[in-house]
Amino acid sequence: MNLNTTETPKLTHRFEQALIYTNQLHSKQIRKGGDVPYMSHLLSVAALVLENGGDEDEAIAALLHDAVEDQGGNATREVILDMFGTRVVEIVDGCTDADTIPKLPWEERKQQYIEKLRYASASVRRVALADKLHNARSILSDLFREGEATWKKFQGGKEGTLWYYRTLLEVFLETDADSWFVQELNRVVSELK
Repeated sequence: MNLNTTETPKLTHRFEQALIYTNQLHSKQIRKGGDVPYMSHLLSVAALVLENGGDEDEAIAALLHDAVEDQGGNATREVILDMFGTRVVEIVDGCTDADTIPKLPWEERKQQYIEKLRYASASVRRVALADKLHNARSILSDLFREGEATWKKFQGGKEGTLWYYRTLLEVFLETDADSWFVQELNRVVSELK
């Protein structure tokens, strides 16, 4: 017996291909300051996107949102374009904070990302919000387990990291204030203080 009264979004072989490709790219990475596989973050972001009404392209972009930045720059971007199309690569581009080496200084890079996000499409904002929500939850979890030492993992330290998340929250409140997703980020960021 199917209890769902509405048609649920379908994930096709494209999503499966994205899972495999994402794992190939990120299988050797771990989360900051720990031994948790980086894939856990990417899977969590994709799950949050789907839970917030995202479609398959947005879920694929969620899996790949750090690929250009962390795993090969423009060459990886071209593979994503070839495998998954223009819309996915546009969302990934919108979520990419830096695609050049060396990266710009931390604060300058974050300022540029925040400004880009202000004018981003709803799809980019959905994936970016899922990314930031999962990261903020992870920070909160680390603070519970490790205390103030958590902030040493971040280039911006405690002050810079809190500034970044508060500023991101302001942008999301300007663009998507009625979203439960934004309200959840608001709740988590308020607990980080």
